[in-house]
Amino acid sequence: MSDSKRRWPFGQKLLFVPPVLVGIVVLVFMVRNRSQPVQVEVSEVTRTLRVIKVPQVSLVPRIVGYGTAQPADIWTAVAEVKGRIIKIHPELKAGAIIRAGEEVLRIDPAEYELQIAQLQAEIAEVESQQAQLTAQEKNYRASIEIEQTSLDLANRDLARLRSLTASNSVTQSEVERKEREVLTQRQSVQSLDNSLNVLPAQRQALVALHDAKKAGLSRAQLDLSYTIINAPFDCRFSKVSLEKGQFLPAGQTLFEAHGTDVTEVEAQFPIDQARTLLTSDGQPIDPMVDAMKTMRKVFNVDAIVRMKTGDFSVEWQGRFDRIREQLDIQTRTISIVIAVDKPYENVIPGERPPLAPGMFCEVELRGQPRTGQMVIPRTALHEGYVYLVNKENRLERRQVEVNFSQGGFSHVTTGLVPGERLVISDPTPAIEGMKVEAVEDPEAEQSLISEATGEGSVR
Repeated sequence: MSDSKRRWPFGQKLLFVPPVLVGIVVLVFMVRNRSQPVQVEVSEVTRTLRVIKVPQVSLVPRIVGYGTAQPADIWTAVAEVKGRIIKIHPELKAGAIIRAGEEVLRIDPAEYELQIAQLQAEIAEVESQQAQLTAQEKNYRASIEIEQTSLDLANRDLARLRSLTASNSVTQSEVERKEREVLTQRQSVQSLDNSLNVLPAQRQALVALHDAKKAGLSRAQLDLSYTIINAPFDCRFSKVSLEKGQFLPAGQTLFEAHGTDVTEVEAQFPIDQARTLLTSDGQPIDPMVDAMKTMRKVFNVDAIVRMKTGDFSVEWQGRFDRIREQLDIQTRTISIVIAVDKPYENVIPGERPPLAPGMFCEVELRGQPRTGQMVIPRTALHEGYVYLVNKENRLERRQVEVNFSQGGFSHVTTGLVPGERLVISDPTPAIEGMKVEAVEDPEAEQSLISEATGEGSVR
């Protein structure tokens, strides 16, 4: 083999040198000309949350209940005397309204007029007997006076005759005859006395009989007055089933009528809500002393009765009247009776109906305003805590004490300061201290204030 062939492997090795040199040159070039890494500044994440300023308002506690309107006065007319109906009011029909004092119905009075005439005659007879007895007593007394005078004369004659017997001027038989005359005269006087002594008992019997007849006359006159039935108050008939000529036994129910002066609504309210309306000076009270006056003082509320059906609504001003005697054990509610005076006034056909019995009503009770109270939306309360945005625009979690919640707001007593920025949107995930961009919501704040002050509707 030639020398050139033996040197060829060495030459092949040299072929790898140029690419390596090229790579080294390129690497050096890239290192020298590389750009420096860009440093990116990491910024803090900011959450956008809606806030309102914690308002301080004149709080009006309100609760809403529901009940059915009922008449305060119900007249169930009953026939107090028997008889046949001879006259009926032309408007004695279910639904008709009559005024107080109008004659509704008349029963035939003939039987009671006859009783009155008979009793008047019997009373006149008794009075005649009393007059006769008075005259008889006068006659007895006059007769007694005469008979007593005769007796005195006879006694004097007897004494004179007895004195003459001693001189034998008169016989014994004459004296005995005079004695018999004296005894006879004495018996006459005694008989008249006895008759006079009986007169007081007879007079007393006549007085008692006269009183009994007078009482019977009064009863008959009262029965006569019951034959005419007048409306005791302005009322509206409910149930009527009568006809002219119908015979009525005493005690029969005639009809039912409802008073139109006052209508009551007995509404149900949860106990825990009703307590927010109570007013107290902190002093104990005795509910048995001036009970109703005390109760109305404690429940010093304004009442509004509403009837709603579809898009139609009408209101009446009511007043607290009383609380029913017991709680509803199942629903844990109390029944408060609200009275509406003059429910049939200011009626506008097609626009404002009367508050008639049977209407299902909403009752809103408003307590007296409480000044300087803090309120927050109920949605801003999270298990006793709220979220605020502090002066450094960071989220702060704070515990508050709630007195009561009503509708869409809660009454806060401690934990907040009026004017602080309260988060009203959902802060989840809520990281205390995180950066917040606070966006004020004046509409939500105004809605909260309106509801708390009693201007908005109760939700």
